[in-house]
Amino acid sequence: MEKNKPDYYNNLDKIYSKIWELLQHGFRKKDSPFHLPVFICGNNDKLDGRIVVLRGVEESAKKLWFHSDIRSNKIKIIKSHPKSSLLFYDRDKKIQLRIGGNSKINYRNDTTDISWKKTIHMSRQCYLGNKAPGSLSDIPTSGLTENIDNFKYTIEESEIGFNNFCVVEFYIKSIEWLYLAAKGHRRAFFNLHKEQIEKKWLIP
Repeated sequence: MEKNKPDYYNNLDKIYSKIWELLQHGFRKKDSPFHLPVFICGNNDKLDGRIVVLRGVEESAKKLWFHSDIRSNKIKIIKSHPKSSLLFYDRDKKIQLRIGGNSKINYRNDTTDISWKKTIHMSRQCYLGNKAPGSLSDIPTSGLTENIDNFKYTIEESEIGFNNFCVVEFYIKSIEWLYLAAKGHRRAFFNLHKEQIEKKWLIP
């Protein structure tokens, strides 16, 4: 049982600040639970979710971003249905974030150029497959050649992967916060779609 309540327990402004603190920590620290959120997109007929790697956070622009293969199914969905969401959960801190917003695909532009140059040798492996992620296969496979599977390629040879690389910017419209506590849960909603951020308490 918790002995002390955190300073944000009954304070909407401090909760909002804590949200951005957790997101920044998730971006910078690979061992943070917020480093690997669930991204959910879809349409009226089907919702599609998967784990993504948080690659950037910008509070002033109210956006997050992650990388993807331009050939992946989620990119096809986003092109016609940009409305999407991100789900974060930290088991130790007992904090859940449900973030709603719109996704924008960046491909072969300044944004992708900057991100690609920062993408390390090992991570570029993901974009070196000959077939699109999710393609059918007659055999169990990584979808990569043996050399690429074993990282036997130079950084120069990996440049071809840029053709399959894109950056998805996620522009935040709303955030729902849930804090689980033995002394009473706390739930709050933040509407970022307006000029002035709207902050409300919700029943957990």
